[in-house]
Amino acid sequence: MKAARSAAALTLLLLLLAGCGSPAADPESTPPPAPSATGAPADPTDAAWAQLMTPMNESAVALLSLAADRSGDTAVRSWAAGLQTSQNGELARLRPLLDRMGLPDTNVHEGHHMPGMVTADDLARARTLKGAAFDRFLVDRIGAHLRQTAQVSRSETGAGTRPDAKRLAAALVSARRAEIARLPAPSGAPG
Repeated sequence: MKAARSAAALTLLLLLLAGCGSPAADPESTPPPAPSATGAPADPTDAAWAQLMTPMNESAVALLSLAADRSGDTAVRSWAAGLQTSQNGELARLRPLLDRMGLPDTNVHEGHHMPGMVTADDLARARTLKGAAFDRFLVDRIGAHLRQTAQVSRSETGAGTRPDAKRLAAALVSARRAEIARLPAPSGAPG
């Protein structure tokens, strides 16, 4: 059991650091987790998961919000609006979790190119697209976001130690399964 937890923690850490090429991601230069509201330090696995999921959802919401004006497909606009609401609901659960852990609600991954994270470059590109080209880009980037956040959340369910974080991660894994199944095939998509 301990070996499985260690392997899951290592997997989560590798997933989290896969796109972090900046010096801030260097474990030797990263300060230890802050004490939680109870005075105990936040578990590094739980902290890393919550501090990754929050900016990942925030950036996905930013991209999804562009669909109302840029999408050429009514079904894609409807899907994006529903998923945006869902992602905002997750953020409403993640932010209090960060607070309970004694962690700031700041993006410690700012500027990192993480797998599945919608980047500033992605948002800039999306603003240049309209119609079917935007829809294809949106579905591609959000699909990557959903798959990566599902993978990272699965790792948290096995490697995390906080029951509240693990429950939220399990809920996100379940949500991602349904959300991935509902990814639209935008009109004009190559088939």
